[in-house]
Amino acid sequence: MDDLTRALEIAAASGIDYRRRLPDRPQRPELSYADVLSRFRRPLPEAGEGGSAVIRALGEAAAPGLHAHAGPRFFGWVIGGSHPVGVAADWLAGAWGQNAGNHQAAPSAAAAEAASAEWLLDLLDLPRESSVGFVTGATMANFVCLAAARGEVLRRVGWDVESKGLFGAPPVTVLIGDEAHATVYSALQYLGFGRDGVRRIASDAEGRIRPDAFSAATSSIEGPVICVLQAGQINTGAFDPFDAIVPVARRASAWIHVDGAFGLWARACPPRKALTEGLQNADSWAVDGHKWLQTPYDSGYAIIRDAIAHERAMTTAASYLPVAAGGERDPSHFVPELSRRARGFATWAMILHLGRSGIAAMVERHCRLAARMAERLVAEPGIEIANAVVLDQVAVRFGKGLPIEEADTLTDRVIAAVQADGTCFAGGALWKGRRIMRVSVIDWATGEADIDASADAILRCWRAVRN
Repeated sequence: MDDLTRALEIAAASGIDYRRRLPDRPQRPELSYADVLSRFRRPLPEAGEGGSAVIRALGEAAAPGLHAHAGPRFFGWVIGGSHPVGVAADWLAGAWGQNAGNHQAAPSAAAAEAASAEWLLDLLDLPRESSVGFVTGATMANFVCLAAARGEVLRRVGWDVESKGLFGAPPVTVLIGDEAHATVYSALQYLGFGRDGVRRIASDAEGRIRPDAFSAATSSIEGPVICVLQAGQINTGAFDPFDAIVPVARRASAWIHVDGAFGLWARACPPRKALTEGLQNADSWAVDGHKWLQTPYDSGYAIIRDAIAHERAMTTAASYLPVAAGGERDPSHFVPELSRRARGFATWAMILHLGRSGIAAMVERHCRLAARMAERLVAEPGIEIANAVVLDQVAVRFGKGLPIEEADTLTDRVIAAVQADGTCFAGGALWKGRRIMRVSVIDWATGEADIDASADAILRCWRAVRN
């Protein structure tokens, strides 16, 4: 066996062993960043090492600093569990080495995207004429959608931003909820709107845009408008009231974009679909694959009703690149990158593996498990749940009835204790001026036993801190 083949086999065996051990290992890294950095740092090698030796060295250096993101009791962020079927498809994508930049360079990669795009629009019940760009995640999905929005609203007033840029362009008003996700503000920053150059709309206790505040904001607007709504607030899981807001935005001739990084998947789950009612009337939607579809990372989708506006904003053209003809779909017309990995394979594999019913059942199961976690915790004296658990997010506060500063300190101490314990992992956040523990239930492998073991650990840590 040659050394390069052996390197591939070692990598595969190591990955399989890691996944098998995940449920029983602490749901946190063993070493800190600083400790792991010392394991990777070494003098620049003058001569290279054999492939199998390199892969062994990588595993030995990285193992103690690996977080259990794919573990069944990891609730730290809303990031999904990298399902083994998606991982296997992604391994093949890496082994095949396809540059998914265009349909002639990688016909199979382009075809997998085209077929997956049709499935996604069906699953999410969005306008079937929409185009889909396969991007790294919701940050870039928001960027792509808002780039198309910027180009279209300016085109309507006679300005070609793709050729002229923003210098001298008519001003664009961007309306966004004051509890929108940070990545949307990043996308707006990249597009030249600035983080503080937007108009923030007041939200309610769950982080939903208030319809009265939205109506007031649109009453005096003139010129191009982009409206950013949210499906799944990161701390509460709440949805903006689309039925009330979308008609008002339409009267203002706004482009309506929905950041649905994880919440958009509620449309694939019949018991939760009502939460999303009205968002199908928007113009664009951003959603992650590596959240509820459980694909590996580097997977998100920019979905845009107006495919021409989408292509106008994203197409890369050069004399050496092929020209799409006869209805062919060129992937480079829908994303910022030209050279990129073939993301469509893992998406196609996961949808084929789970099917419509499997995706719906998983979303609903996670929502029920989140409610179970909330019920377990709120029954304990001194603990309060700071949100209505409508999806998979549970916002937990410790020190109920105590002064805010004291309760915040207790909350942070419980979070630190839980992370040190290792039974589960949950992170902290600031919500409405108060510290919370945020529990995000979104891993495909999480079951009732995991929720109960995690609730027991959280309660144990709270009692120790309280006493």
